[in-house]
Amino acid sequence: MPRAPLVGLPSDSKPIGLHRYQVVGEKYVRAVAVGAGAVPLLIPSLSPPLPLRELLASLDGLFLTGAYSNIEPHHYDGGPSYEGNLHDPGRDATSLSLVPLAIEKRVPVLAVCRGLQEVNVALGGSLHQKVQEVPGHGDHREDHEAPVDVQYAPAHEVVLTGSLRAIAGREREMVNSLHGQGISRLGRGLRVEASAPDGLVEAVRLDRDDAFLLAVQWHPEWQVTENPFYLGIFQAFGAACRARAAHRDEP
Repeated sequence: MPRAPLVGLPSDSKPIGLHRYQVVGEKYVRAVAVGAGAVPLLIPSLSPPLPLRELLASLDGLFLTGAYSNIEPHHYDGGPSYEGNLHDPGRDATSLSLVPLAIEKRVPVLAVCRGLQEVNVALGGSLHQKVQEVPGHGDHREDHEAPVDVQYAPAHEVVLTGSLRAIAGREREMVNSLHGQGISRLGRGLRVEASAPDGLVEAVRLDRDDAFLLAVQWHPEWQVTENPFYLGIFQAFGAACRARAAHRDEP
């Protein structure tokens, strides 16, 4: 019987009490296990990072999660960071290094929210630090005072192309929206897979047929088994990871 693929999730460095901890939200871990049918493994985000090339050689997939922190703007010539903007240098050092290595090694990548922004920046793209202040764009942030089910409820429509349209089986889907930053300049080798009504890029994929890299701005991990579109995203990722696992296990 084929083994379950191993998927690495870069963690966040988070202060809890008097110490810092490496943490990953349980909803992400559960979505990999249940939605993708894979074994989730946490990758500590340290600065300088761990030997990532060797680490990737033992993995069948890479999942870049969302986070409360944002990428430090010096990574994309974004000017000074605004007051109160949360940063995680260890996560930046780890994830921004992992993306090109995963592409080189053809390790399947799925990325959500901050993960999409990491993919874009790692490939030379840039971000809006405050999408809601960009002329022509709406406010994509959640209401922090609302119950969590309301925060993660469908918020706006996206127009789908390519692989996401194939997963959805239609051109348009409703998605949640919980982000203040977003893609400004698209990274090298990326193709837009979904856009919001205001034109903001909501999903990208690597414009190659020999590697799986899909990144979305929304949160498909939320109640993944209850939303066929969200589940389809993780199932597509899981299928790519199983294909790599089978290839790695060949004698």
